[in-house]
Amino acid sequence: MAFVKVLKNKAYFKRFQVKPRRRREGKTDYRARRKMVRQDKNKFNNKKYRMVVRFTNRKCICQIMYATIRGDMVVAQATSAELAKFGIPAGYKNYAA
Repeated sequence: MAFVKVLKNKAYFKRFQVKPRRRREGKTDYRARRKMVRQDKNKFNNKKYRMVVRFTNRKCICQIMYATIRGDMVVAQATSAELAKFGIPAGYKNYAA
């Protein structure tokens, strides 16, 4: 049997830095997020709004959001479940909010 050199020894794991949690889970691409959220330098301290659409198993959710250091803030939200107020009895997953 040949001698196999251990590449990942104790010194390797002492210096190893884990990736952020959402990166490890595969939920957030931070390079794409930084590109999307970045604001022009001449528009200092202004909000850059974006529309986020989420599909659940039962409904569709649309949100207007902007990013801050503390986290993303939701300005307004509409769900397809609100369509019942306007006389649509079913099919909330198929209609846009």
